[in-house]
Amino acid sequence: MALITLKNVKTVFGDTVIHDGIYLNVKEGEIYGLLGPSGCGKTTLLREMVLLQDFREGTIEVLGKNLNGIREKDAQSLRQQWGVLFQFGALFSSLTIKENIALPLVEYTSLSKSMIDEIVRFKIHLVGLKAKDANLYPSEISGGMKKKAGLARALAMDPKLLFLDEPTSGLDPISAREFDSLILKLRDMLGLTVVMVSHDLQSIYDTLDKVAIIDNKKIVYEGTLEGVKNVKNEFIQTFFGIANE
Repeated sequence: MALITLKNVKTVFGDTVIHDGIYLNVKEGEIYGLLGPSGCGKTTLLREMVLLQDFREGTIEVLGKNLNGIREKDAQSLRQQWGVLFQFGALFSSLTIKENIALPLVEYTSLSKSMIDEIVRFKIHLVGLKAKDANLYPSEISGGMKKKAGLARALAMDPKLLFLDEPTSGLDPISAREFDSLILKLRDMLGLTVVMVSHDLQSIYDTLDKVAIIDNKKIVYEGTLEGVKNVKNEFIQTFFGIANE
């Protein structure tokens, strides 16, 4: 079953066309990658899926809801069913790790403080942070810990969908591979569907079930990584190191 469907999506910034007829489908349980050259609009497309960016034409459906002209009540309901990890964690610097993770629960639920504290403790453990990290501020933790804290916040509401923007960017190779393993474990454990923007080739091979590759404003390939080698496209051949025949 497709949880996300894009049909003929066109994105325009000023006089510049970013996307010109994007079609894709993300099925339940997949780890789905948005790939493409720098500036092709990968993150823009992800932002459109989570109601942070407007698109000019076409249709985007997420969890059965059409985002075109969506009512605020339905938009709020959707936001509670997905989590987003931004590229640099996007933690609030004035809040502790615990307070950052608790924020969606405080904002969107009427749970008691003790229940919220319990959920936060569980999410901190879930992403591999230590209990003592909860009271630290973002300025006091490493880049890898910020990513994990951002991930814990994204998972606070037990979402069906998880959106990741360059999740391994800025991490050393060991931390990046640990993060990849964490995403795979969480997908299986929590039954998540994941949409991920990435240019980390190792991460792409280790985690993705399916990819959509954007080039020249359109999807030039959608499918498994196995099928990539049969596509005649300069970016794909260069990025994946496929020799020209």
